[in-house]
Amino acid sequence: MLSIRPANLRDVVVLNTLIHEMADYERLPAATTVEMLARDGFGPQPQFNALMAYWDGQPAGYAFFYYSYSTFRGPGLFLEDLFVRAQFRGKKIGDSLFLRVAAIARAKHCFGVMLNVLDWNRPALVFFQKHNVRFLDGWKTACLDGEALQAIAQVE
Repeated sequence: MLSIRPANLRDVVVLNTLIHEMADYERLPAATTVEMLARDGFGPQPQFNALMAYWDGQPAGYAFFYYSYSTFRGPGLFLEDLFVRAQFRGKKIGDSLFLRVAAIARAKHCFGVMLNVLDWNRPALVFFQKHNVRFLDGWKTACLDGEALQAIAQVE
């Protein structure tokens, strides 16, 4: 049986494990630590929200999101991660997590749910297409980080 609930401080170890499993699947490095998640998600100024999915009491997946603001459209929700462990796929857990995130966005008067999908991740592309997610081909995702961030941040 599936249960989904908001993450809390007691979930940070499991959440961190799931984040690292997703990073492995996506062939990306994960830098999160239990301490970071506790501080950034459950401290005085939470920077993110997460939903935890359990199947028969076993951690099966999570949705990780935060609120954003568009000067063109107003408040939005950014879905950073939606992940279901391989052994729990096919049970509609991803659908349930995604629908819950959409309901949260609607309740918070968000214009929509923004997200990124790796271009090689065919199962994720199919999943989001099934849910009528519109891909914004005219937009490029960009990131200022690492040495470039350090260099520019020193300019006054």
